[in-house]
Amino acid sequence: MHNNGYAYGSWGIAITMIVISLFFILKFIPMRTRLDRRSGGALIAFMIALFAEMYGFPLPIYLLGHFIGIKIPYDHISGHLLGDLISGLGLGNGWAIVMILSNALIILGIWIISAGWEHVYESEGGLVTDGAYRHMRHPQYTGIFIITLGFMIQWPTLATLILWPFVIWMYVRLARREEHDVLDKFPDKYRAYMERTPMFIPSLFGTRAGDRSNQNNIA
Repeated sequence: MHNNGYAYGSWGIAITMIVISLFFILKFIPMRTRLDRRSGGALIAFMIALFAEMYGFPLPIYLLGHFIGIKIPYDHISGHLLGDLISGLGLGNGWAIVMILSNALIILGIWIISAGWEHVYESEGGLVTDGAYRHMRHPQYTGIFIITLGFMIQWPTLATLILWPFVIWMYVRLARREEHDVLDKFPDKYRAYMERTPMFIPSLFGTRAGDRSNQNNIA
């Protein structure tokens, strides 16, 4: 396994990427309450698992080769498993397709998180309904969903496949808990805001009936 094509075992890079991720998570993602910290912990675990397998040891590739007999080279281009699948199906350059799509999602997610954070920071504890919050009630969490999806497309691993639904569930739960608290503080204004603004996914056709039903159940 340790041949000239072996592109892993770069634990210095893995640790560096984990530290950079921790910096942005701790800077832009709230960690005030116990549920904040639990949700943030799930996200941190996701990022650690991702970069440990991306640069340290490619567990999915090893298992596919060892137990199933699928021979995948231990280089970083082959590590983009969805890219290999796309290329194998004759649908084009899988590596390029995966990298363009995943990087676009990651950049979009970072932009949404930073836009949401800026408005919250400037509000000084007030109710924010403009900017990114005009289109969705929880843009920062939407950004997290998009970024993690981008990484899942770029570099799927066994650990992240298990952790990703848990990360989504934790932040949906956190968003609902936060909405209960905001309704106590701004009952009329926030209820009206919930009626016209989707929770995570901006609507191209106004507030959907299903979303309005969910809002009433949360309230």
